[in-house]
Amino acid sequence: MALKIKKRVFLIAKLAVSSALLYIVLSKTGLEQVLAALKGMSLLAFISAIFLYIFAQLTSAFRWRLLLPGVLNIRKLFSLYMIGCFFNTILPGIIGGDAVKGFYLYRATGRDSLTLASIFMDRYIGFVALLAICTIAFPFGYKYLQGSHIEWLLPVIVLSFIIASLLIFGLRLGKRIKILSGFYDYFHAYRNQKEIIGKAVFLSVLIQFSGIFAVYILALGIGQHIPFLACLIFLPLIILFTTLPISISGLGVREGAFVIFFGLIGIKPEVATAISLSWFISITAGSLLGLIEYIKYKKEGLQGD
Repeated sequence: MALKIKKRVFLIAKLAVSSALLYIVLSKTGLEQVLAALKGMSLLAFISAIFLYIFAQLTSAFRWRLLLPGVLNIRKLFSLYMIGCFFNTILPGIIGGDAVKGFYLYRATGRDSLTLASIFMDRYIGFVALLAICTIAFPFGYKYLQGSHIEWLLPVIVLSFIIASLLIFGLRLGKRIKILSGFYDYFHAYRNQKEIIGKAVFLSVLIQFSGIFAVYILALGIGQHIPFLACLIFLPLIILFTTLPISISGLGVREGAFVIFFGLIGIKPEVATAISLSWFISITAGSLLGLIEYIKYKKEGLQGD
């Protein structure tokens, strides 16, 4: 009972954050101006963004399979990924997408440490690729951040990520915790398999580029020619902020970040907000495929290969 109350309070708090941030953003941009920009969106650009999102999830399933050799086939892993996307995007706060994926994977394997470790490593490698893209682009696009209050934000984030990684993997914090001990065994088994890790990183870069390119296309769809280099720097940071568990599906946080970052290159707040919302809507549309998969799994159940 106490856990349910905490979840409800947390959900209400996230809803309040999203509502407050959206109100602040829309009060400055004007709802009518944002809607006008959205109405001018090219249908082809919007559909392309949806397909890029689904392609990214399919690629994510291939990456996950590298970390789970011989456990499930790619069709089932893709289904799990789409189900996770559905819960993360359309039913946020009720149950996390990773928790749903973990439940079905554990039901198929019966191995809790493998489930936890594979999902963590899948996410971790994705963050490595995201930060790598941003870091490589940073020296070439520093002019977009120079003189702003956030010009050193990326170096601070990268340094914090490296320190956290050293604490987790170098000092092996949590080794004494039973459920986490299996995680370290999993990591130890994979750390010398450079070919697998290399492929996983490559797929992660492809996944992140799909999301960045989707935003670039959506911007073109409403007549905005944003420098692609700026997208390579801004979007990884925006995605990182959006993943913070303080709002509903990143709503409000994402729009505020779009306004702040893209405002540095002269994009009007209402246009930046429209691009952000169109990206979220395209992701939501793509995530509906997860609902179909979830209904199938509820009826048939998940069986291993």
